[in-house]
Amino acid sequence: MNCTNLVELHLGNNNLEGDISMLDFSRLSQLSKLDLRVNNFTGEVPVSLYSCRSLKAIGLAKNHLKGEIQAGILSLKSLSFLSLGGNRFTKLTWAMKILMSIKSLHTLSLAGSYEGERMPSDDDMVDFDGFHNLRLLNLAGSNLNGQIPLWISKLKNLEILQMSFNQITGPIPSWLGALPRLFYIDLSNNRISGEFPKKLCRLPRLLYGLNIASQADQYEFELPIYGSSSVAPFQIFPTHKLSFFPTTIVLSKNNIVGDIPTEIGQLQLLQELYLDSNNFSGIIPYQISNLKNLEVLTLSMNLLSGIIPSSLASLNFLKEFNVSYNNLEGSIPTSTQLQSFEASAFEGNPKLCGAPLPNKCEPNKGIDADNKNNKDVHNGLHQLPWFYIFVALGFIVGFWGVCGCLIINKTWRYTYFRFMDNVQDMLIYVMITVPLNMMERRLRG
Repeated sequence: MNCTNLVELHLGNNNLEGDISMLDFSRLSQLSKLDLRVNNFTGEVPVSLYSCRSLKAIGLAKNHLKGEIQAGILSLKSLSFLSLGGNRFTKLTWAMKILMSIKSLHTLSLAGSYEGERMPSDDDMVDFDGFHNLRLLNLAGSNLNGQIPLWISKLKNLEILQMSFNQITGPIPSWLGALPRLFYIDLSNNRISGEFPKKLCRLPRLLYGLNIASQADQYEFELPIYGSSSVAPFQIFPTHKLSFFPTTIVLSKNNIVGDIPTEIGQLQLLQELYLDSNNFSGIIPYQISNLKNLEVLTLSMNLLSGIIPSSLASLNFLKEFNVSYNNLEGSIPTSTQLQSFEASAFEGNPKLCGAPLPNKCEPNKGIDADNKNNKDVHNGLHQLPWFYIFVALGFIVGFWGVCGCLIINKTWRYTYFRFMDNVQDMLIYVMITVPLNMMERRLRG
């Protein structure tokens, strides 16, 4: 290649083929962006590419490349975007040890490139100190085994974490909820166990009033970025802007147990929540209705019981909703939103009734009466304390109304005590003097 002034090279999606390692990039000293994604190139990443010191973005995803990441990549001091997913690279831990030293790196996508290897553990990444500016980490779609490593907790600028379609085991670490910029988590299609950590409900970027807004929200990826979903490990995101990514938690198709924490209602900026195909039990917490920005809520194929909270009818932005195949019962809350979904979103709950399901709800007078009685008792318990409060207030007002006047007004005080003396004399006369006179008369008679 003799195009020495070439700045950007975009040849993606062209079905190009051949051994990429035979290409000579050494003369492209001005090259800043290289996009060869979605082709049929083979071979290894050419060493000559590392001489392009102006490179900021490399996109080689979805080819047939193999081999290892070479330490020569460290010469690319301006590299901020690296997408190598969908290839056949090996030695993931070795690659991560090298790449963590590229201080300018913002985006790292290795999805589907290290099939069946082990997730780089804390023992592998001893004295980890890198990826200080990393915003996106994609290790999805490789059947990686192991647990979510602690070294990820040091990625304080991480905003998007994708680790779906692997063989990850163990619980979801609670420290994920402490990452200050994280707003997109995809851990679906793994073997994760344990409960939904309550600390995950304190993600700073998803808390109303604590959202970290800065110029970083205007960040744009240099090249198209491949991500993952609960359906497929590879999909191209439709936008280059980081701010256009929805705030998302995806935990579908794992082995998570226990209740859905009520604290989830704190994530008021959350837009998409996928908890389907797990072993969640208990009820659907009504606090989910606090998520006023929620657009996707999938709770299907769990062990949830009880009713669908009527407060969910207030979620006005839902475009996807599914609670099928649980143990829910009662009537589906009536709203233009919930009734707009297909019956399949509610099927698999034999005791659930009402539109859009074909089975109508039958009124149960006994239950209605019990509910009315419970309501009356509940109201009575609330009214009883007010009775005592009013009695106490009446006594206080009456007592101090009289005594206060006697203390303040001297004339009234003298009159009052003179009156009381007269009353006392009269009582003595009636109760003592009168009976004595009558007794004396009888004795004389």
